Amino acid sequence: MDRLFIEKTRFTPHIDFALEHPLVMQGESYPENTAEFYAPVMAWLKQALAAEGNLILNMEIIYFNSSSSKVFLDLFDTLEDAAKDGKNITVNWIYDAENDSALEYGEEFKEDLERLTFNLVCK
Repeated sequence: MDRLFIEKTRFTPHIDFALEHPLVMQGESYPENTAEFYAPVMAWLKQALAAEGNLILNMEIIYFNSSSSKVFLDLFDTLEDAAKDGKNITVNWIYDAENDSALEYGEEFKEDLERLTFNLVCK
């Protein structure tokens, strides 16, 4: 499966998805067209879940808008469904100790998940 690598911009996060290492999303997320930006990310993830049993996603998103939040919820729902199907999926929500908002969002995302391992990781 091909690697998905998207360079960080002022408005979009760095994304590095490959099966050989933990998946990485890092930066800020407020793209002009959120659905268009995240379409290849979601497509890659669904393909990976069909092919691979275990995934680790390290997310360090320091700021995101409401449309990105909706995409993240969809992403976590997809991972939650895979976890319910027996896949070993871990999300590490990485936040800075001085960024209370990032911690609060991580806590809110975690509340809705039952089977997916969702870790809040302070750096």
